[in-house]
Amino acid sequence: MTSDTKRSIPTVTLVRAGVCLLIIACGLALRRFGLGLGLPVVIVKYGGSILWAIMVFFLVALMASRLPRPHIALIAASMALGVELFRLIHTPELDAFRLTTAGALLLGRVFSLWNLLAYGVGIIAGVAVDRVGVAAIAKACFNTSPRSYSAS
Repeated sequence: MTSDTKRSIPTVTLVRAGVCLLIIACGLALRRFGLGLGLPVVIVKYGGSILWAIMVFFLVALMASRLPRPHIALIAASMALGVELFRLIHTPELDAFRLTTAGALLLGRVFSLWNLLAYGVGIIAGVAVDRVGVAAIAKACFNTSPRSYSAS
């Protein structure tokens, strides 16, 4: 392993963490202020779902940084599918938790095939942001070669 590769893995991890935090902030801001800014309900609802899926992609990328992007995307898609299918399970305790803000953000309230579509769009967007954006940021900020950290 070259010194550039040793340096680039932590660098990309830092950039991915920063992107993940930015995505979380954007998702929370969209849910909190989107309607007040006059954005259509569909943009607020599914925009939040897309951002949630991008966040899941980046969380997986942070935990499994040495995996190629297609594997990261597959894991993120499996997690998103699992969370959506979990919405089909109803108990009084789960339903009570889902009515809280934390429950709505973490588990959602109602199963929706449209959410699965939004998650797919979000994961594809996450792959694109990771491939182009993270590499560019790592190179610009840390003078790290974008090719040295992850396979396509």
